[in-house]
Amino acid sequence: MSATVVASGLTVVRGPTLVLSDVSLTVAPGSRIGVVGPNGAGKSTLLAALAGRLVPESGRVHRSPRSANIGLLPQEPDRRPGETLVALFARRTGVAAAQAALDSATEALATGAPAPRAPAAGADAMRVDAMRPDASDDGNGPDDGPDYDEGPDYDEALTRWLDLGGADLEQRTEQVCADLGLPLDLLGAETTTLSGGQAARAQLASVLLSRYDVFLLDEPTNDLDFAGLDRLEEFVMQLSAGLVVVSHDREFLARTVTSVLDIDGPLRTARLFGGGWEAYLDERSRARQQQRDAYEQYDDKRSGLVQQAQRQREQSVRGALRAKRKPPDNDRAARGARIEAATHAAGRVKTIESQLDRLEQVDEPRKQWQLQLSIASAPRSGEVVAVLSGAVVERGGFRLGPVTLQVAYGDRVALVGPNGAGKTTLLDALLGRLPLSAGTQSLGSGVLVGEVDQARARFAGSRTVVEVVEEATGWPASQARTLLAKFGLQADHTQRPSASLSPGERTRAGLALLQAVGVNCLVLDEPTNHLDVPAIEQLEQALASYAGTLLLVSHDRRLLEAVRITRTFQVDGGQAHEAG
Repeated sequence: MSATVVASGLTVVRGPTLVLSDVSLTVAPGSRIGVVGPNGAGKSTLLAALAGRLVPESGRVHRSPRSANIGLLPQEPDRRPGETLVALFARRTGVAAAQAALDSATEALATGAPAPRAPAAGADAMRVDAMRPDASDDGNGPDDGPDYDEGPDYDEALTRWLDLGGADLEQRTEQVCADLGLPLDLLGAETTTLSGGQAARAQLASVLLSRYDVFLLDEPTNDLDFAGLDRLEEFVMQLSAGLVVVSHDREFLARTVTSVLDIDGPLRTARLFGGGWEAYLDERSRARQQQRDAYEQYDDKRSGLVQQAQRQREQSVRGALRAKRKPPDNDRAARGARIEAATHAAGRVKTIESQLDRLEQVDEPRKQWQLQLSIASAPRSGEVVAVLSGAVVERGGFRLGPVTLQVAYGDRVALVGPNGAGKTTLLDALLGRLPLSAGTQSLGSGVLVGEVDQARARFAGSRTVVEVVEEATGWPASQARTLLAKFGLQADHTQRPSASLSPGERTRAGLALLQAVGVNCLVLDEPTNHLDVPAIEQLEQALASYAGTLLLVSHDRRLLEAVRITRTFQVDGGQAHEAG
């Protein structure tokens, strides 16, 4: 079904905070719109509004036709206790809700009773004042299946179930899982038991299995390996349905989107740029330069007129003073000339003031807040940083090794490979954080490790962000708050439990610690996940000037191109091999 979603003048407020301001967007069949903006700018809130999950303070969202299936797939892994993987797929694709509606309609048809009324769009949605910007899915709204405006009859329910792919979901699930390397025996397993790599592939599978009329994808590239990124890009490029995707993966955006919606963080407004990612970058740069040029021209002209008016007033005053000092002059012609000169000077001042009044004001371009990231240095470690010799790690049914490798001071090592291949396990073994089943591990002298781990585990608990930073740095609370403010984490963030922060905000907090505590061995495990583009660019600059040892795990293709790497290890099938 061809469907269009039109959002007009959306304004969303959370408590005292303006989240979105007068945002409009049209999602037509075949359109592929990338949404970008700083962490916490309201990107996920926009997707929730487009899906009908929340009701804005003003503005409206219109879907045509009203029966269109709108699918919102959130950014964080959605694993519910007791839910199997096959049940997750049925829910995320909307088939579970459509099946329930079809069963009700079938029963009503058989008994002659009216079908139960299904919830209207937005009836089960979160209250907007309970939703933080860039919040992940809470299980309500379209992620649990399409909303209905009234109880469907049998034909409507059957059509919806068929449109969503209910008839062949089981067969397609087996094929997609086989393609993605998800063993079929996992389909009956609870999602909470999946490994990180399996959960990432399950997230991707739920997208590939979906047959929505409009797709709303929130950070779908997070945790995907190179093969997964290729599959996602292929799926997106083949879509005939409209797509809105929130992403900070620059290469993914460059390969897929046809327009970019840029949400302004401070103003909470949005501007749509056509022509794809590279065109967006060029046009945004030109627009900013034009705005700067227009303001400078206005400021120069205004300053010149103000100076002219001031000079005329000063000349008029000096003329009046000279006239007072002169003796009375009975010469009517001379007296008339002085009066005419004073009148002329006053007229010139009024003319200039009139020009100032008519001058169209141009506001000075707002200075963009920008993260200024640096990595605190520490005295260099010994020449040997870490060594594994014949190391074997066994975790459940997974085995890594035997692995033999040595990292020297100043090495800049990239670990690449598929999800679940053992990259994070190799890092933990190298740093002595996992027991070995065989072989040996040693850490060099004077090694000071600074880390942003994949799970951002340091900021996943109930303690406030300030308390976490105080413990890690030994600083007083006031100094910790000042540091966090430099990373865009203000008072309303720092006093909340760390786990309540958005994924991007937790990443910023982790980067703040790298600026506070000196390190000579930097460990970054998927550091760009959930991080906005300006922050990613700052990270690249900081890594360019960092002189210590670097261990980097990433699937961010542009980051790997930008960062200087001296050694690359391919991790796959429980083995690690240095690339030539």
